[in-house]
Amino acid sequence: MNVIDTRISEASYRELAAGTLKQATGDLRPFHGATTGVEQELYHGAYSWVMSDDYGWPFSFLNVCRRLNHEPNDLRDELLGDLSLGTFNQLIRRCCRVLRRLSRSLAKRMITDAEETAVTPTDLMQPLLKR
Repeated sequence: MNVIDTRISEASYRELAAGTLKQATGDLRPFHGATTGVEQELYHGAYSWVMSDDYGWPFSFLNVCRRLNHEPNDLRDELLGDLSLGTFNQLIRRCCRVLRRLSRSLAKRMITDAEETAVTPTDLMQPLLKR
């Protein structure tokens, strides 16, 4: 297998992982509280997949999270925590999550910038020592 095949394979794997997650999301939200047998099966199948701690299958929830760089517990909370909320409350909750992630990202960036531009006491003493 050459490098191009590896990249195509990786891209395909990520697309399939994203599609699997999207399908589970599509089965969880509309079928929460379902009353018919087929809808209940779809919901329970998606719920079991999300709650599974299995790494054995390439497209298990944990492997999909790893491949898509998602924290499994955060994603579980996002997928399952919103189910009992109304539309407005789901939107508010999602906005809060986005703001938290943005805040964390900015904090990490600021720390990195501060570390890169930090001046040590030794740096301050260098001009004095050269005199």
